[in-house]
Amino acid sequence: MDSFWDWFGLLIYWFLFFAYLVILFQILTDLFRDRTLGGWAKAVWIVFLVIVPFLTALVYVIARGGSMAERQVEAIKSAKADTDSYIREVAGKSPAEHISDAKALLDAGVIDDAEFAQLKAKALA
Repeated sequence: MDSFWDWFGLLIYWFLFFAYLVILFQILTDLFRDRTLGGWAKAVWIVFLVIVPFLTALVYVIARGGSMAERQVEAIKSAKADTDSYIREVAGKSPAEHISDAKALLDAGVIDDAEFAQLKAKALA
């Protein structure tokens, strides 16, 4: 590293290399996510990505870029729905259910009015 320009050139090279890797992994992820594309077609895309990587990546983004975005949005929506479902499952009862359980305990005489108010405040918090 004799000069600033050597260092700057190396910096640009590494930036482009990592940018290419990000694009490559996005393409590979999209290939395996696509349910409409057959196994042989996926294999052909992968072979061309290995043999002629830059040209194939460019052709892929031009030819399948729109559907690539749609599949990404679909995957994000699916992940969000799964996460929301998991949170609802783990969170347990709603505040109304906690209050009705506390009311049942109050009616049965197990707790008094002060404890009921405390449980109700906790459920609404």
